[in-house]
Amino acid sequence: MSRLNQIFANGKAFIPFITAGDPSLETTEELVLRMAEAGADLIELGIPFSDPTAEGPVVQNANIRALAGGVTVDKIFNMVKSIRKTCSVPVAFMTYANPVFAYGADKFLRKCKDVHVDALIVPDLPFEEKEEFLPYCSKYGICLVSMIAPTSGSRIRRIAEEAQGFVYCVSSIGTTGVRAEIGTDVKEMIRLVKETRDIPCAVGFGISTPEQASKIAAFSDGIITGSAIVSIVETYGKACIPYVAEFVRIMKKAIQ
Repeated sequence: MSRLNQIFANGKAFIPFITAGDPSLETTEELVLRMAEAGADLIELGIPFSDPTAEGPVVQNANIRALAGGVTVDKIFNMVKSIRKTCSVPVAFMTYANPVFAYGADKFLRKCKDVHVDALIVPDLPFEEKEEFLPYCSKYGICLVSMIAPTSGSRIRRIAEEAQGFVYCVSSIGTTGVRAEIGTDVKEMIRLVKETRDIPCAVGFGISTPEQASKIAAFSDGIITGSAIVSIVETYGKACIPYVAEFVRIMKKAIQ
């Protein structure tokens, strides 16, 4: 878990999310390298899936574009292997249970280890069912990141007790997407986690501006931004790289 611990060791972490293969795997690879240079502490790579239930329209459309472009799990593994030749930025795969089961959980996590993927985030895997993947994650040294949401209520403390790496705090109920306002529930969620255990808390879902990031970084350990970046990718296509890099720089600066 050492690389995941490191991302929170130097102040607040900025964690950008992109969908692998949108608009192409070559662009994704270049984006990872440039986001790392721009100050990203951990990069979340979404593995495209036909039914991404936690995602809003922006990320859903990115999934559709990536799948239409012929992206497969094996092609994503090969891309990460190529990234690792020059870049050691920590990487987390964000995917759904179905693609992992379809690939074979043991094989999937073994390949994660082979290409130095650090963590796995599975939004549709309830905490109570984490044993589906946890033995394989443990076997190959991959961190299975737990998520908590405003609806987690009495489960928050138990999730915090058993969480690995960091706790992914979902800022609001519903799917991912840009939001004008981030609810105050997240502050209370983090308080409950920290009372239970000293583990980093990163907040995601809906954070899209430096102002929002700065406000939430005041009481969290990190910020996760996805839809705002995926929107830039959608707007500029293969020419998106400098725009995304600049966005990452601005967001990282806002939380320092």
